[in-house]
Amino acid sequence: MTKAIVVLQTGGPEQLSFEDRPVADPGAGQVKLKQTAIGLNFIDTYQRSGLYPVQTPFVAGNEGAGVVTAVGEGVTDLRVGDRVAYQGQIGAYAVERLAAADRVVPIPDSIDDKTAAAIMLKGLTAYYLLFKTWPLAKGETILWQAAAGGVGLIATQWAKALGATVIGTAGSEEKVELARAHGCDHVINYRTEDFAERVKEITGGKGVDVVYDGVGKSTFEKSLDCLRPRGLMASFGNASGVVSIPDITVLSRKGSLYVTRPTTAHYLNNREALLEGAASLFDAVANGSIKVNINKTFPLSDAADAHRALEGRETTGSVVLLP
Repeated sequence: MTKAIVVLQTGGPEQLSFEDRPVADPGAGQVKLKQTAIGLNFIDTYQRSGLYPVQTPFVAGNEGAGVVTAVGEGVTDLRVGDRVAYQGQIGAYAVERLAAADRVVPIPDSIDDKTAAAIMLKGLTAYYLLFKTWPLAKGETILWQAAAGGVGLIATQWAKALGATVIGTAGSEEKVELARAHGCDHVINYRTEDFAERVKEITGGKGVDVVYDGVGKSTFEKSLDCLRPRGLMASFGNASGVVSIPDITVLSRKGSLYVTRPTTAHYLNNREALLEGAASLFDAVANGSIKVNINKTFPLSDAADAHRALEGRETTGSVVLLP
């Protein structure tokens, strides 16, 4: 048996229950992990609420790090005692778990377990957005919505290291300063300023090459106003609600714009792509291009409080649950 956070039925954070759960021996292609740290992400809240449907009951969570304690048949590149991390495998909110061996990656000696758990999903999201969705070139200008959030603090540092001019938004003066300290050349407080007008001022009326927006409904349309003609809107999250475009001609009126809704599942859908992305991420952390900001930890048993803090915009950087 192991301890785990179970979603009994979809709804609010109160639906997260800390329970005993059985954990089997690994089957073919699986490894068994004793987890040391678990990442908290918005997708966890989307699955808990029912926005992203998952059959209940289920163990919550999608990202973690730990030590391999057993390997199943056919697993040849991982051994008992290896430190590994993963993202995109639901069931992370547990002390022990089974995981698909081809979806976990070894953690380099230069990276500690809490850091690995904090960056796998958020860091690999930043990776595919900056390197694959829009391969960011030196001299380009971007707008990153919620720059003081978990993905934002990683991505803006990385974008700056790639030679981009980085404009970020944040919702308080404290978050503005945090974003400025993590790669942003300009930070706009969206609660006190019109971010679209400020972007036009900053860019001399040209607009940015690409907007990365994980906020969703509340920022989407004004984000389009920040783009140059034929610029790209990468909408990758729904923190404020799901985006809809009832009239697609809005894209032609605002400059023949491109819009994409990318996901990790499609960009890192095989082991080669996963290992390439993880290596790039770990290297960026090791060489100092990305400094990981873990601002808060919660005991695994307090996962409901962690969800309330995340949904209430009370967190900055990464949040980690400790088994």
